[in-house]
Amino acid sequence: MPRPPHICSCGNIVPHGERCACQIKHTRERNRRHDRRRPTASQRGYGSKWRAARDAFLKINDRCAWPGCGELATVVDHIIPHRGDDRLFWDRSNWQPLCTSCHSRRKQRQERYRGA
Repeated sequence: MPRPPHICSCGNIVPHGERCACQIKHTRERNRRHDRRRPTASQRGYGSKWRAARDAFLKINDRCAWPGCGELATVVDHIIPHRGDDRLFWDRSNWQPLCTSCHSRRKQRQERYRGA
């Protein structure tokens, strides 16, 4: 049995599992504000030196480390967020290979939940 639609705070009726156009617009505006204040990837340490180290790491560790996944790894994730700490950033024991899906969904959700 299909679930009923809900009413958005703007008054629009939205099908279950979907977001209202006003919510999507609000999220995009919030993300743009965040991105304007955020340093570039290179300024955060993800320059050519990082890309070379990442590529070498992924050649050796080519499968996603998330339990039960095993997809092709495309991202090197810092297990403990480095928050600008160079020692933690370059510590290979703090790296894990993840597929894009696990990094973008599972890992980010985990960090938001833990407040990391």
